[in-house]
Amino acid sequence: MTADTQVVTRFAPSPTGFLHIGGARTALFNWLYARGRGGRFLLRIEDTDRARSTPEATEAILKGLAWLGLDHDGEVISQAARADRHAEVAHHLLAEGKAYKCFSTQEEIAAFREAAKEAGSSTLFRSPWRDADPATHPDAPFVIRIKAPQAGATVIRDAVQGEVTIRNDQLDDMVLLRSDGSPVYMLAVVVDDHDMGVTHAIRGDDHLNNAARQMMIYQAMGWQVPVWAHIPLIHGPDGKKLSKRHGALGVEDYQAKGYPAAGMRNYLARLGWSHGDAEFFTDTQAQAWFDLAGIGKSPARFDFKKLENLCGQHIAVSEDAALLHELEAYLDVSGNSPLTEAQRDAMLRGMYCLKERAKTFPELLDKAHFILTDTPVRPDEKAARSLDSVSRGILARLTPQLQNASWTRDELEATATRVAESLGMKFGKMAGPLRAALAGRAVTPSVFDMMLVLGRDETISRLAHAADTAPVDE
Repeated sequence: MTADTQVVTRFAPSPTGFLHIGGARTALFNWLYARGRGGRFLLRIEDTDRARSTPEATEAILKGLAWLGLDHDGEVISQAARADRHAEVAHHLLAEGKAYKCFSTQEEIAAFREAAKEAGSSTLFRSPWRDADPATHPDAPFVIRIKAPQAGATVIRDAVQGEVTIRNDQLDDMVLLRSDGSPVYMLAVVVDDHDMGVTHAIRGDDHLNNAARQMMIYQAMGWQVPVWAHIPLIHGPDGKKLSKRHGALGVEDYQAKGYPAAGMRNYLARLGWSHGDAEFFTDTQAQAWFDLAGIGKSPARFDFKKLENLCGQHIAVSEDAALLHELEAYLDVSGNSPLTEAQRDAMLRGMYCLKERAKTFPELLDKAHFILTDTPVRPDEKAARSLDSVSRGILARLTPQLQNASWTRDELEATATRVAESLGMKFGKMAGPLRAALAGRAVTPSVFDMMLVLGRDETISRLAHAADTAPVDE
């Protein structure tokens, strides 16, 4: 690979289930590496396991990537659709004498391994057909095996793991084509990566051992080996491999729980990679900073508190319209009712005060209760205690004063303070009844923010209703 070679990365999930959070991070790393270098990020669906691959799983993967904002270049590649090309490469190697027909049956292979086990020798199968004269070939089913190097060592130069050396006498003559003519996964991956021009194979370190076997195919074909970068897996807070017992596992779970995509990208980028002490960063910064040298060798631990903290920071700096758009998508996937047009308008007006200190969309919606609640407002038990007869009298005195006030924050604060002073009290005494009247709750955004978002007519309507719900002591 020369300095002016365009970077090409790929994400190649198997469509046998949802998009796992570990797969999402792998996709993100590939996306960041390519986008930060003006390269291409490709998507390949490894659907050669026809028994377990489903269109629903493919759709879930595509939806998960779309939610995360990881756009890919070109068409989605189906590995299964390229089986003829994979077989073509196997037959080319056969014609070149770099692969051979093996007629050993499964029973013969099993018997060989059992005998080797009893003898205490290597159970690595050595086919008697490797150097057999073609004239001796029977008219029987066969597989095509590659001729693995039998001496020396294979060195995997990995951008994350460093140099990994595997003795060649530990490598078997890997099957390329099964007896039914279908290609094996290991062949398909190499052919697809080569044909797609992949320059960097960034993937989980559970594939590290595969690299040595895949390199046999690259070398036999005279193809350029990509830069390997095998990234550690993700563990749960307890240090064990991330699984369902740790909570949300698939990407759709995180969307349905109300985490914003920008916060998710930020957190996943930091999960196993670092750039100095930077914790919070934008996509633009992540693309500029991301490199393979910053990836650690040890498994990363998923921490929900850190995720929520970063999500809160991203919500706080998001553009209001974009945040509303993502909030509505959350309502859809989580099965909640959509916003009415009036609620959308009010949410957009109020986003400036709603997004402060909200770490997830459920928290933001909870703060927006004063917008989304039905009118007339019915206070909950705690808020109702703030609406005794004295408090209702205070609201009755305040309401006509607000009717004539300019609807600005300064004027609203000044009016409320004047009324409070005329009643011989601090404004704080008035805040509880106002919260109860406007939102029906004891904990809300600032009462003046609520007034500004609700507008004059709705504010006065709610205050008048609260003041009139019982006889007022004058």
